[in-house]
Amino acid sequence: MSMSVFARGLATAAKDAEYDVVVVGGGPGGYVAAIKASQLGLKTACIEGRGKLGGTCLNVGCIPSKSLLHNSHLFHEAKHSFAKRGIETGEVKVNLAQMMAQKDASVTSLTGGIEMLFKKNKTTYIKGWGKLTSPNSISVASENGETQTVTAKNIILATGSEVANFTGVTVDEKQIVSSTGALTLEKIPEKLLVIGGGVIGLELGSVWNRLGAEVTVVEYLDAVGAGMDVDMAKAFQRTLAKQGFKFKLGTKLLTCEKKDDKVVVEVENVKSGKKETLTFDVALLSIGRAPVSKDIGLESASISVDKRGRIEVDDHFRVKGHQHIYAIGDVIAGPMLAHKAEEEGIAAVEIIASGHGHVNYDAIPSVIYTWPEVAWVGKTEQEVKAAGIAYNVGSFNFAANSRAKTVDDYEGKIKIITDKKTDRILGAHLMGPNAGELVAEAVLAMEYGASAEDVARTCHAHPTLSEAFKEACMAAYDKPIHS
Repeated sequence: MSMSVFARGLATAAKDAEYDVVVVGGGPGGYVAAIKASQLGLKTACIEGRGKLGGTCLNVGCIPSKSLLHNSHLFHEAKHSFAKRGIETGEVKVNLAQMMAQKDASVTSLTGGIEMLFKKNKTTYIKGWGKLTSPNSISVASENGETQTVTAKNIILATGSEVANFTGVTVDEKQIVSSTGALTLEKIPEKLLVIGGGVIGLELGSVWNRLGAEVTVVEYLDAVGAGMDVDMAKAFQRTLAKQGFKFKLGTKLLTCEKKDDKVVVEVENVKSGKKETLTFDVALLSIGRAPVSKDIGLESASISVDKRGRIEVDDHFRVKGHQHIYAIGDVIAGPMLAHKAEEEGIAAVEIIASGHGHVNYDAIPSVIYTWPEVAWVGKTEQEVKAAGIAYNVGSFNFAANSRAKTVDDYEGKIKIITDKKTDRILGAHLMGPNAGELVAEAVLAMEYGASAEDVARTCHAHPTLSEAFKEACMAAYDKPIHS
């Protein structure tokens, strides 16, 4: 997901060096932009102070969480599903320390891999805290206190995001934790509170739920998975409830504080006003993320931010008032997704190099890596209806898919929304096994303007999960077609 620009380290570039492009931030958007710029023949440097490249996503976000999600899923399957599949084992136990070690090893391997890519592409890696001092210069403070100045013809700000705070809640990363602390708990809590029913909270809640925690989600809105199609969100919540999740939707958090060895919270139902006091072992604060735009010297270049702290840019990622300063990723408007930042980073570099670059925001997928996975791209049915577009809906349940049934993993469905007049696919919403992989077919179809008929007339291997996507498209196309 996003990156932090600043941390500590020893600068590796020469003092007062000048570059064609300097990228501030080494997360998914930043490091991808820096490598692309180098590949296009531009003298490029990337400033990152965390000490490791990859930003929040790789170090304390997307990547380590997927490791824990996968391994906790394997544990859950071994404990609850192996016997019915004819696989007999002894007692299945969790070795949490080893699970964390495997997670850390994958992170270390990947961060080192980015450094190798920098060396391969001759991208200069500058370790330290970066701060604009003028429209063309950046000061970099290293861990040992030394400061150097880097100048650039073009600057890309890829400073990412950080955990959003909640007034009155103090995160100690032990009992009241952010997503960072939730990735490093030393023992499985008996009772875990998840504050916020979005992607991060539901994913990390799933990890600890599978490992044995009783998980309660408190969400201010009336639905989980902010941004999801309403029908899919309801189905998703029912699925998580069957797995043991407890939900308090339409509920406001009033207080959250440590008392002795517990976390005590007071919540209030938004509609009724009824208050309730609850006690947990650990509370996870996951109400979203905030752009990292403070303390990076924006005032030195007269760069403005909106009311949410996001840097304002034009359609070419140029910062307002500047033709050579760009901003991408979580620090600008749009979904806070690692792959969205990567696309913007590549586009910004292509604009610098050739004057042309583009991101199709209608084809940016989102994925929740629970099990079943949930994924979507394009418009929800509610958005299409609000826009006054005449539309068709086609859906297909995984329970009718041969591959899903043979592997006994068939909860969920695929829902396709098309333009009634043109049959063009406007949105795809998936909940089921490997939905995060299957959504790529929808992204490709939408990127190239495919109709539901186009997909329905494409041969899919049998038996595969992908056939469910084809069947959903056939259902959305309201004319006879061969199968």
